[in-house]
Amino acid sequence: MNKTGLTMCAMLLPLAMTGCGSSGSDEKIIEKPDVKIENGMLTPEVLEAFGRISEAVPSPDGSKIAYTLAYEDIEENRSNAEIYVMDADGNNPRRLTKTPKSESNLQWLDNDRLAYLGYDKKTQSSQIHTISAGGGNGSCLSQVKDGIECFKISPDGKHVLYASPIAAFDKDSTLFKGLDKATGRVVDDLMYKHWDEWVTKIPHPFLADIDGGKVKEGKDLMEGEPFECPMRPFSGAESFAWSPDSKTLIYVSRKLKGMDYAFSTNSNLYQYDLATGKTVNLTEGEQGYNTNPAFSPDGSKLAWLSMETAKYESDKKRLLVRDMASGQRKDLTSNWDYWPEEIQWAKNGASIWFTAYYEGVAPVFKIDANTAAIDTVAMEVADFAGIAPLADNAAVVLRHSMRSPNEICLVRTDSKEVKQLSHVNDELLAQLKLGEVRKVMVPTTDGKQMTCWEILPADFDPAKKYPAILYCQGGPQQAVSQFWSYRWNFMIMAANGYVVIAPNRRGLPGFGTEWNRQISGDYGGQNMQDYFSATDYIKSRSYVDADHVGAIGASYGGFSVYWLAGHNDGRYAALVSHAGIFNIEAQYLETEEMWFADFDLGGPYWDENNAVAQRTYANSPHKFVNKWTAPMLITVGELDYRILASQGMMAFNAAKMHGLEAEMVVFPDENHWVLKPQNAILWQRCFFRFLDKYLKQPAAAKN
Repeated sequence: MNKTGLTMCAMLLPLAMTGCGSSGSDEKIIEKPDVKIENGMLTPEVLEAFGRISEAVPSPDGSKIAYTLAYEDIEENRSNAEIYVMDADGNNPRRLTKTPKSESNLQWLDNDRLAYLGYDKKTQSSQIHTISAGGGNGSCLSQVKDGIECFKISPDGKHVLYASPIAAFDKDSTLFKGLDKATGRVVDDLMYKHWDEWVTKIPHPFLADIDGGKVKEGKDLMEGEPFECPMRPFSGAESFAWSPDSKTLIYVSRKLKGMDYAFSTNSNLYQYDLATGKTVNLTEGEQGYNTNPAFSPDGSKLAWLSMETAKYESDKKRLLVRDMASGQRKDLTSNWDYWPEEIQWAKNGASIWFTAYYEGVAPVFKIDANTAAIDTVAMEVADFAGIAPLADNAAVVLRHSMRSPNEICLVRTDSKEVKQLSHVNDELLAQLKLGEVRKVMVPTTDGKQMTCWEILPADFDPAKKYPAILYCQGGPQQAVSQFWSYRWNFMIMAANGYVVIAPNRRGLPGFGTEWNRQISGDYGGQNMQDYFSATDYIKSRSYVDADHVGAIGASYGGFSVYWLAGHNDGRYAALVSHAGIFNIEAQYLETEEMWFADFDLGGPYWDENNAVAQRTYANSPHKFVNKWTAPMLITVGELDYRILASQGMMAFNAAKMHGLEAEMVVFPDENHWVLKPQNAILWQRCFFRFLDKYLKQPAAAKN
């Protein structure tokens, strides 16, 4: 196993300069940062220095693995991802591109050539490029006017299905005649903004021929339809699927707009026939999300993930398989109380690989396509993701944990061996003092056992007393598994001398449908009691300073912090909330994906006969400010349209008016997350300065 650092690969082969005859933009090319580590300390600057691996894709013959590796440049305040390739055993890693803009969306065309999205200087947008795995210059296939967001090339290499933005059908040209400098937006329906942007453009699927190494003019498969494909904000090429014979394709769309779109999760799979030009809805009548279509290798079956319940974005994902000849379908996971997060057919078509959250981790599984028998292929104190079959009995995956970011691994069904193939961050991790991660079971107030992760400080000494932090998860139904985060990073908290307890409270996946769904309509209910149970557990440890315990969280975790602030009975000495819901009544009207608010909150606050909704709004954190006692740090992004920055600003104002010590950090150019490198470092500095003040230096807090 070759553990040579990937930054040496520039010595191994020429680097590609892509961009349709140009070398891309004139920006600085970002390289692996040179970071100084002192006394094994994980600092915010060191955290930003890790290499970020994604998209590990084996070649068709299984001899090579292509992947992207990104680094951040703090001074440039941005990141950049390049393409690398290595032998299937992990040896001979080499860099293929060296450009100022990121590459992504990798797809092998054959055993030597890769297609990918890269920046084109001529169109100043992302276009489809190709490059040989042996190195050399790449070439550009497309010149789509408005750029390409994602793509999939047909198996025969003659066609490409790609997404490109079009106008969102929302501007009256007569109204704006002669007003080219007018900035007003005329709104007459919902869903006028989404996630972090005003909806002025939407993606559409285009089908184009590839001839002579060039992408010809594309045909809009949804021409005249004011609907998205892929769906905003996160869907990409996984929304497309080609049949193995390249005669038909599948695309995913939620063919709704405005208020209908805002209140529905009803997406469907649409089959398009290249010969006839006809489109058929394969999931007619389904009310929830249908996503991730995938044809079996022989094209006889189609698998996908499907949620049954309308408006419920965190419903169980059923693994459905349709017989393409008869139209009959089967739910392979009907007798399994967990669900896949991603799927890939095995090369022989007899089974399907998938990953799923399971009891606090995310193992690799394989399910028989006929009998539905499930085999656990790999399970560690880690999360696996990005699964890509290499052979009938082997697959390439990405593995990460609370102690390390993504690395590429090989998993096998015969030996159940997990072999690490890439070693991008080994050198950096070896210099750091990392905290220990323990799995503990904590009794809940209703007699159940809750899986929690306890993270101990580096150089932990059980004879000492440490301040502690309760981590509150967002989502609200997002797993507390073995994730590696570049913001809510438990290793940097441990490096700063904190014990952390991260509970899998009610409403998190990986513990069955009942545990996951319990939180909907019960905000401020049992899940908060679970947080108290986890807090009381950690406060009871002999090595924890019970008088100096804080609570932190973002999104629903931020809501949790606000709620705990008004009900904590002195449990917490400091609180940190990022992008949290403070006023639930305002949130119901402010957010853009109304299906979530309508389902999870129980309905509108004006429905006085709706007991579930009335209970939700009665538990809104803003109604308990009079019981707030702990100092609070609040951070928000002004581009956050999921939970508006005004929610955090209201909470900050309330805290100050109530006479509490409070700080607020506002990021004008961030959305629901803090993504820019310099903002991320500033956030970490503010985070630890605040916690250290109130959890480590109580005397200073009183001055």
